[in-house]
Amino acid sequence: MIAALLLAFWFSPDMQEIAAGIAIFLFGMLMLEDGFKLFGGSMLERLLARATRSTPRAITFGFIATSLLQSSSLVSVITISFLSAGLISLLGGVGIVFGANIGTTTGAWLVAGLGLKVNIATYAMPIIAVSIVLVFQKSKPLRGIGYALAGLGFLFLGIHHMKEGFDAFKDQIDLTRFALTGLVGLVVYSLTGTVATVIMQSSHATMVLILTALSAGQISYENALALAIGANIGTTITAIIGALGANFQGKRLALAHLIFNTTTAAVALVFIAPLRDAVDGISAMVGIAPDDYAMKLAVFHTIFNVIGVALMLPLLHPLIAFLERRIVEPLANVSQPRYLNEAVDDFPQTLEIALSKEVLHLYENAVKLILHGLNLRRDTIFATDDIAGTVRKSRAPRDLDIGDAYERQVKTLYSAIVEFATRAGDKRMPPEVAERVYALRDVASEIVQAVKSVKHLRKNILRYTTQPQGVVTELYDGLRTEIARIAVEIRKLGLVAPEERSALWLDQERAQIEDASHTTTDRIAKLIRAGDINATAATSFMNDSAYAYSAMRDLITAARRYYIERDSSMAEVERLLSLDEEELNETIADQDTPPDAEASEKTVT
Repeated sequence: MIAALLLAFWFSPDMQEIAAGIAIFLFGMLMLEDGFKLFGGSMLERLLARATRSTPRAITFGFIATSLLQSSSLVSVITISFLSAGLISLLGGVGIVFGANIGTTTGAWLVAGLGLKVNIATYAMPIIAVSIVLVFQKSKPLRGIGYALAGLGFLFLGIHHMKEGFDAFKDQIDLTRFALTGLVGLVVYSLTGTVATVIMQSSHATMVLILTALSAGQISYENALALAIGANIGTTITAIIGALGANFQGKRLALAHLIFNTTTAAVALVFIAPLRDAVDGISAMVGIAPDDYAMKLAVFHTIFNVIGVALMLPLLHPLIAFLERRIVEPLANVSQPRYLNEAVDDFPQTLEIALSKEVLHLYENAVKLILHGLNLRRDTIFATDDIAGTVRKSRAPRDLDIGDAYERQVKTLYSAIVEFATRAGDKRMPPEVAERVYALRDVASEIVQAVKSVKHLRKNILRYTTQPQGVVTELYDGLRTEIARIAVEIRKLGLVAPEERSALWLDQERAQIEDASHTTTDRIAKLIRAGDINATAATSFMNDSAYAYSAMRDLITAARRYYIERDSSMAEVERLLSLDEEELNETIADQDTPPDAEASEKTVT
């Protein structure tokens, strides 16, 4: 392909300007994409959530987003990414694709109405100059505006060079001698438009190329209509490629995009004659000259895309049902990642959210395994109002190979999370996003450590709690109760609205754990002296209590890092009220110091 391009450059220097125009145009689209990414984050997440609450809103969002970004392919890839991360519904995603197809027509109007009628390069130069100043600013919003302006400037410059190249090219070769009429022309040029769009990965770039060639008289109006129809089919390839690494929802959306665009193109091809008559009538009505074929092509492009949406809207719910039957949701497998896939890698906001959801998936697996390892049923513990009483009644040993379950349900997910976070770290991400990604990886590590601690407990849990054995059973029941209670409280924390979550309970619980950990030796010594426990059971409990308290610490630390919103309005208040490590140790020391010792210290002072 490169050899053919170089040969064309040697054959005609004017081809260099056309090719350079296409390259500059596509580079401008990449700059627009970079500007969009800088404006991403939670704002875009909230905007998408609101925009997809209804189909009209989703269509409107798709239209506006494509009009601004000048790329329906990019909007489709973004939508697949957000859909794969679970941020929007399939219905909302299909609505966005419908709107994006209408939005792509704004580019044709921009080129036909402005780019071909004025020296658009005179606007491109100052826009690019201003944009470069903004790109080097520290403020992320300013840099985003800079990239977006640069993208717009390069789009204008690319259009200018394509137009100039075709104007010069027509003096050497008249491409209209390759024009084809009738059905053959429709088929050949539709396929040509499809192939051109697949190669350039942009129907908008193809439309600009068609419009500039049409304006220069290098293609016939009839063939230009067929090329535009083909471009609509070709644009689906980008969504299909983007969906290859997506989950089942992303693949459903790519199929919906293909069905919609091919159906729309088929209708346009079948009814090409009535559509041409409609274009002539509308053009005459709004004052477009009969020989202004570029503007008439923009009218045609708009009509057949709007008709396509109008035809598909009544079939929207049957389409969703077909997609769900055709691409079946895989059976839930707790051992496999649910949200980590290549489709969410492209945008920092979807990457972070997908990783956050996967860490929660890991925690759900882990807490179930932890409670089962303690001979407790998760559903029973979460439903009871008397955790201690439920623990005392839970004597039946559970059929569980905790080592095998750890490998399948925890280690596999943890490995995927570490690999995903590492891959994310290799991407160009804002520092604050990278920090949150690594923090989520650390949360996963703490969850895994908690499960490992319970693995060590499992043997003696079976030994001392399946049958009542006096004090030693009560001691182990106490450990089981505390771990179960922390799991219940963390679950409650997850159910509370983010703005209402508080770190105070976590700090208080951590202080109690440290206090209990420090006093365990004295408690066991008293029980041995009283003859309530033998040395063997006492030694086992001392070792196991260390594992239990370690599991509790890891669970509380993971909950704090995962659930407590540091950017909420309560963050500063909680920072002042919550205990740091030094204060925590001071609190424990105060609790361990006898009252008479405190009095003596005050007297000495």
